[in-house]
Amino acid sequence: MEATPEILCIGAAHWDVIGRSAQAVASGDDLPGCVRESPGGVALNIARGLAQAGCVTALLAAIGTDPAGDALSDRLARDRVQTRHLHRAAHLPTDRYLAIEDPQGLIAAIADSTTLDQSGAAILAPLLTGALKDWRGTVLLDCGLPAQALARLRDTARSRLTLRLASASPAKVARLRPFLGTKAIFHLNRAEASALLAQDFPDSRSAAMALVAQGAARALVTDGARPATDADGAAVLSAPPPPVTATRITGAGDAFIAAHIAAEHRAAPRDAALIAALAQAARHISSP
Repeated sequence: MEATPEILCIGAAHWDVIGRSAQAVASGDDLPGCVRESPGGVALNIARGLAQAGCVTALLAAIGTDPAGDALSDRLARDRVQTRHLHRAAHLPTDRYLAIEDPQGLIAAIADSTTLDQSGAAILAPLLTGALKDWRGTVLLDCGLPAQALARLRDTARSRLTLRLASASPAKVARLRPFLGTKAIFHLNRAEASALLAQDFPDSRSAAMALVAQGAARALVTDGARPATDADGAAVLSAPPPPVTATRITGAGDAFIAAHIAAEHRAAPRDAALIAALAQAARHISSP
């Protein structure tokens, strides 16, 4: 039998299709480059990172019963992510994410999250009414879930869970607003913090402090190559990421979150956890 999970990751799981050109990309360009397909989705990426760090991790997400879903489930199992609580959506395709990157970063992306959107609260069934209904521990929740499903989790399970919240994109981050004023920990980048609070911030420190002022129990805000910040009502810590040459961008925030949760799961001090997370994100964006 599989061990009881230490951490649950809930949200998006799909295949990423990412095209990257070594040249700057402008609208209408047709350029040489490389196209790669890999497992993706915020919750999935973080689950894989946690499992790689040695945490017993289960993923709650929706994938199809199609060959793409079978391949994704098999890949997760090989990566030591528990898959028995996945919602396998009949007659729906496994979701996909398409992105274009150039040396300056992300140019554009489209997320086809049909199966995630239509599955909704069914993804949460193991935790709310099923095998995990009495489980207590840390949950990483991304905002890809529909707002109604997020509200159900907030209202019925937060008393027994430590919630860490992540954004799937600035376009969806407003779904996390109802969690302000709870005991949730927010993991955002500066653009997502600005979108959530409808306010521009010059740096991660001001963004993190504003999130705490608006009711976040704790806020961790990244800002690309600029310093990241960890703030709560007692302390504000900032640290710069290591200087590296980026070879990819997608997934850097997820690598940061997974490394941070893993470090704190091993009882690392806050400053050490922040530095470890920044180092892992740097390794991610500079790897082939």
